Amino acid sequence: MKQAQLNGSQHTLQGKSWLQKLGGQYQLWIMVLPAIIYIAIFCYGPMYGIQLAFRDFDFSKGLTGGDWVGFKYFEQYFNSPMFWPTLRNTFVIAFVSILFGFPMPILLALVVNSIRSNKRKRVLQTTVYMPYFISTVVLVALLQIMLSPTTGLIDGLLKTLHLLPADTNLIGDPGSFVPVYVISAIWQTCGWNSIIFIAALSSVDSQQYDAARIDGANRWQTVWHVEIPAILPTIIILLIMNMGNILSVGFEKTFLMQNSLNKSVSEVISTYVFNVGVKSNQFSFGSAVGLFNTVINFMFLILANSLAKKSSNISLM
Repeated sequence: MKQAQLNGSQHTLQGKSWLQKLGGQYQLWIMVLPAIIYIAIFCYGPMYGIQLAFRDFDFSKGLTGGDWVGFKYFEQYFNSPMFWPTLRNTFVIAFVSILFGFPMPILLALVVNSIRSNKRKRVLQTTVYMPYFISTVVLVALLQIMLSPTTGLIDGLLKTLHLLPADTNLIGDPGSFVPVYVISAIWQTCGWNSIIFIAALSSVDSQQYDAARIDGANRWQTVWHVEIPAILPTIIILLIMNMGNILSVGFEKTFLMQNSLNKSVSEVISTYVFNVGVKSNQFSFGSAVGLFNTVINFMFLILANSLAKKSSNISLM
């Protein structure tokens, strides 16, 4: 009887037009309406300016008044001596950030989930969440103070322990830029990024833990056979989304950490767009470089999504 009623309701729903279905779920659409408006205005609206990358921008003629020049500014960037350095620097920072930064929230979530005392768990979570609320400007200022070659506390400690040569300048040394960038990013965002994994672990059925204990599984075996499979879909989805932003290295932090000593490794695509496109008033050139960056990100997103779908049948679409 229940099956017949369910089939009847599905048949009725399928027989309705999309407008009728929309009216039947108007409460849900009202809830998501602010998000739709936000995305339409601030995400899709600015896409009107993409044509600037294909025009010779003129202030007096506006966005659509300049002469159409096709791929002129793309070719200018590809032939520029800064093409490979900016592309290489962006890839290196993004790849190292994903390689070391992506697993850390997962490990932290597993550690937090293993703590049985609720009080200790809350203290640890609060402690690791707090750095996320430090602004980028303040974070970089802290790095410059703590890593100063003359008065820096961390710099002095590492040199005292002979972990760094006495003449090392962590702020200006090109070889130190990527490690400092990645380690500080992990420290700042690891706790906050672990929230979604902790939430996924909280949904694991307690009967699975009981079954693992009955089978004689130790803590590591429980993690590998119970907890990791439970959060694997979440891991894959977030990894796909991170791959879609592989060239979107944070502009603010990179720009603030950049100086004349480390610019050879800190000049990424986003800072290059600002330094050349905005400071030099080459808006069409900057738009072309930014659009190239977006296209590469989109290609990585599609590739990662396809590989995930073939290997694990988990994907965004």
